[in-house]
Amino acid sequence: MSDPEKDTLTTAGTSTASNRLGLGSWTIIVVLIALLAASGFVAYLGWTLGSGAEEPTAGYVSMALGVVFSLVVGFGLMGLVFYSSRSGYDEPAVFITTEGQSAAQSPVETNGESQ
Repeated sequence: MSDPEKDTLTTAGTSTASNRLGLGSWTIIVVLIALLAASGFVAYLGWTLGSGAEEPTAGYVSMALGVVFSLVVGFGLMGLVFYSSRSGYDEPAVFITTEGQSAAQSPVETNGESQ
């Protein structure tokens, strides 16, 4: 084992997060945590400052229907992704010929020569 590999391995044989992540990765993590904290603070302000507003029943019903519709669309699209992946629709196209037949060549395959 070379020296850099020995430095990143611990006694259990796994590398630690601080050894694997560089300065750029830690910067991204810190920025994302700061954005999460800021959005939580804004949500808290919106929740507390709007405490006197009354929401009609139609608002709750429309919000629930919007959430259910979004979940159905999300689950449906993810299901289609998995179905497509597992049934081979995402594989590259392959030209299949039967025995004894030659594949028809396009002008690109024949380098522009006419037959």
